[in-house]
Amino acid sequence: MPQAPNWDRPTPFTMDFSVDSSHIDGIGHVNNAVYVDWCQQAGWSHSLALGLNLEDYRRLDAAMVIRRADYDYILSAYAGQECVMGTWLTASDGKLIMERQFQLQRKIDGKTLLRATWQLVSIRMSNGKPRRMPPEFIQGYGQAVVTAPQ
Repeated sequence: MPQAPNWDRPTPFTMDFSVDSSHIDGIGHVNNAVYVDWCQQAGWSHSLALGLNLEDYRRLDAAMVIRRADYDYILSAYAGQECVMGTWLTASDGKLIMERQFQLQRKIDGKTLLRATWQLVSIRMSNGKPRRMPPEFIQGYGQAVVTAPQ
């Protein structure tokens, strides 16, 4: 019987993942790079849910990109298991920097498999240099910032 998620913070944006044989490495568990990819998928899906997509990024000549990423691999997942990724925007200075956190749980037992934190920086897409967040980023992403743990 699946366990209810025990999230580190309230109201995560969630995305489900099923472990298949292509995710398994030579050790027999999900390869760490798959967890990183799942973070990328969940982060981008959250951005889309907040109304900001790649077309918006191009139109605004602005993007939020990963400046630093920290991954804490806690437990393994195996073929046939179902997982759920929760993600939150946890900080923003409203100018240049945002922080996103992730928590991956195995559905069957509710165990946390991964915690991750990204520091994001706003850049100008046309030259890759830092730039102030456009108002659309401040509004779209800012409304989703969750500052306090449960």
